[in-house]
Parts: sequence; C-alpha cells; structure tokens
Amino acid sequence: MRRNLKHYPIPTKDLTPDAVILADGDFPTHSLPLSLLRKARRVICCDGAANEYFNQGFIPEVIVGDGDSLSPENKVRFADIIYYSSDEHTNDLTKAVEYCISKRMSSIVIVGATGKREDHTIGNISLLLDYMDKLDDVMIITDYGVFTPIRKDSTFDSCVGLPVSIFSPKFAPIRGRGLKYPLSTLSSWWQGTLNEAYTSPFTLLVRDKVLVYRAFSK
Repeated sequence: MRRNLKHYPIPTKDLTPDAVILADGDFPTHSLPLSLLRKARRVICCDGAANEYFNQGFIPEVIVGDGDSLSPENKVRFADIIYYSSDEHTNDLTKAVEYCISKRMSSIVIVGATGKREDHTIGNISLLLDYMDKLDDVMIITDYGVFTPIRKDSTFDSCVGLPVSIFSPKFAPIRGRGLKYPLSTLSSWWQGTLNEAYTSPFTLLVRDKVLVYRAFSK
C-alpha cells in the first residue's frame, strides 16, 4: 500500500502563511525572511522584537508579551496594538503563537527566533514540537535554513548535497530515503544531525515527532 506522505516544498518569497511572527532574536538579514516580513498578511511581534521592527520602518498588526522589553516611548506610541500577557509559565514567542491560535490562524512562519542568546534559540526551536499540535503548519525560518516539525511520514524538497539534520527527542525509529547517511533507531536526540540530501525530494518515515532542518542553497 502506498503511504500518504505530506510534502514540504522549499519555502520561497511567495509563501503566504496566515501570519509571520517576529521573535526577539537577531533581526533577519537573509532575503527570504525579510521578504516574508514585508509581504505578510499579518505580522505579530514579540514585544522585544517590536523596537527593531519599528526602526526598520514597519508597524505590526499587534505586539504580544508582558511589555517589559518595549521602550517607554513605544509603549505610549503603540498602546492600541499591544496585547499584554503576564503568563510567567510561557515565553513571549509562545504567547504570540497562542494569540494567533485565538484568532483562528492555522499557518505560521516564525522569523527572528535565533541569535542573541543560545538558550533562547534552543528553547524557541524545540517549542515547534509543541506548536504543531495546535497548528496546521508552523516553521522557523532563519538566515541559514528552515526548521520544520513533523509527526507523520513526509517528503521534503531540497537540493542535492545540502545539509539536512533530523532531531528525534523520543529516540523513535526513523527511516530515510534520499539521504547520504542511513537512519535507524536513535539513542540520542542529536544523532540524526549533519546529514545531506542525496536526492530531491528526500523522504522521512517516522513514528513520533521529529524536527527537520534544511539549509538554504548557496
């Protein structure tokens, strides 16, 4: 029986998610995340990211967070688009995602989620595995590549020879087709990293949640 595989194309500037969330990491410099920010239907800013977004000449639909990272001037100037959340058990990125879900948005691209602090970077990327439970599509696009969470057998467009990494937090069996190095049951979450696409598309057959990274072509 032929498996029903979900397909993930390479993200392009024509991508039209319900919203783009700008997190408070390094502001993007790559043309893809910058283009998505400019063309997005809605931009949701984590409060620390809003200051730089304003400096770039843009105004988001809403700013989400506890407000502690906004400048005093921006708190006053943009008071009508600030959505305050004081939940101490989540970070500002999760608050922004929850805001999008409350507005019935189902496809989200997150940019600006890496850089500045390594602990925030690891936390933001790992949270994709939680967000996927409540969204149809979610990904993090950085200046270097794209992180995509999956829970079912999937195919991914890529380019031959480009870096691919698979992170398996549950150490469940994974089978790969079209990758340079074989996959099997992993005994640590990092053991599927530093692989390469041997064909495009490549295929992953999974039994649990997996996080997939594809680097951009040079």
